[in-house]
Amino acid sequence: MHLSPMKTDGTMKLAVVITCWNYELFVANAIRSVVTQLRDDCELVVVDDGSTDASWAVINAEGVNAFRIENSGQRSACLFGLTQTSAAFVLFLDADDELLPGSIEAIMAHLDRGVAKLQFPLIRINQDGDVISGPTPKLKAFRDRRLIDSVLCTGVYMSPPTSGNVFRRDLCDLLTEVNYENSVDGVILFAAPFFGDVVSLAEPLGRYRVHGRNDSGLGRLPDSKLLRKEIDRFVDRMDHLHRILDRSEFRRELVQANKTFFYLERSFFVAISEGRRASLNAVLELIKVLWQGPYPLKFKTEISFFVLLTAMLPNARARRSVAYRFDIGKRTIGGLLRAVMTT
Repeated sequence: MHLSPMKTDGTMKLAVVITCWNYELFVANAIRSVVTQLRDDCELVVVDDGSTDASWAVINAEGVNAFRIENSGQRSACLFGLTQTSAAFVLFLDADDELLPGSIEAIMAHLDRGVAKLQFPLIRINQDGDVISGPTPKLKAFRDRRLIDSVLCTGVYMSPPTSGNVFRRDLCDLLTEVNYENSVDGVILFAAPFFGDVVSLAEPLGRYRVHGRNDSGLGRLPDSKLLRKEIDRFVDRMDHLHRILDRSEFRRELVQANKTFFYLERSFFVAISEGRRASLNAVLELIKVLWQGPYPLKFKTEISFFVLLTAMLPNARARRSVAYRFDIGKRTIGGLLRAVMTT
């Protein structure tokens, strides 16, 4: 059951929308990664979000379909890009990321009217383009709506960053309702299973750049302000998702935000980052919700060990434990113990 009708011109076209704000070092690579594989059923739209560096000059030098707007944030820039195309599907490619050769062909092979979202892993690279980790997240290949249960129970599911997702156009209409954040990798990710099938691909089709201007996977503990902002964003998104489901025919219950593993785990991180020790009740509630959730046994066991260890450590070592949790690459119990014992 779709929550809204598909609003397109009837063609199965894909638009890649690149939004850029002060990414002069990377945006040309992002553009070229798309241009080299454009086809009749795929188009490129580039939006410069009022950059103050040389990004606009770099974009113009590539000779692509590009627009410059007043700085208004990622969501607004993406929505502007969407108005410049009538394509049925859209991929919002961050200007510091890239598509791999052959990715557009692989994507188009899986798109039809029943698809609400297609997702694929990304290979992490550093500022210089060197590979620093294998495909992330590790996704299984499937096509169905199995992710509905995960969203209803936990509010989340395993999903790539923005550049690893293709959305059907009508799903993107939800972004016009958002007034609580400026990013696009929010409510449309988690509403997607309710709008149609989610296609998940196991092979990586893009590169995700980790550098000093993003916060993902840098092996450091985010400060409490960033963590609280993440919690507030999650609560607002869940409230939005509640409203979306309430105005539809969908009648199954969505979990309350403050009862989820994500909320409780981030709250645990806030206590550590602020130099506090999490209460015993908070730790036990976090572990209880973890074990009630639809997670693999290995994940439940490892995270339980991490939480209990971190809760008992002095704050300086607890902070190193949480920083290790945010690190990129493969994480192990041995690696965690070495991280917290480092002097």
